[in-house]
Amino acid sequence: MSNRAGWQEVRDRRMAEPGAVEAYEAARLAYELGQSVRQLRERNGWSQAQLASAAGMTQSAVARFEAGGTVPTLPVLERLARALSMKLQVSFAPDSEAA
Repeated sequence: MSNRAGWQEVRDRRMAEPGAVEAYEAARLAYELGQSVRQLRERNGWSQAQLASAAGMTQSAVARFEAGGTVPTLPVLERLARALSMKLQVSFAPDSEAA
């Protein structure tokens, strides 16, 4: 028998580490925001370079953002929203996991 841990066991151990849940949620949020911007950019028929120019950013910064590689600041989100002719809305929603 192998002593190797299965994926679920490794994941459970990692998620039990201090700060892991928060880091996972930050990564999930960054990925979802990046996908939203990518969809809007593609809907406009723009390249990453075109969006970057309109938002006052570099193409590589847009690429990293769309890939979920960075957690953006509110000013960056505002610049992207304006460049995409959108309004940024930040809100709070009930936590479905809260009791």
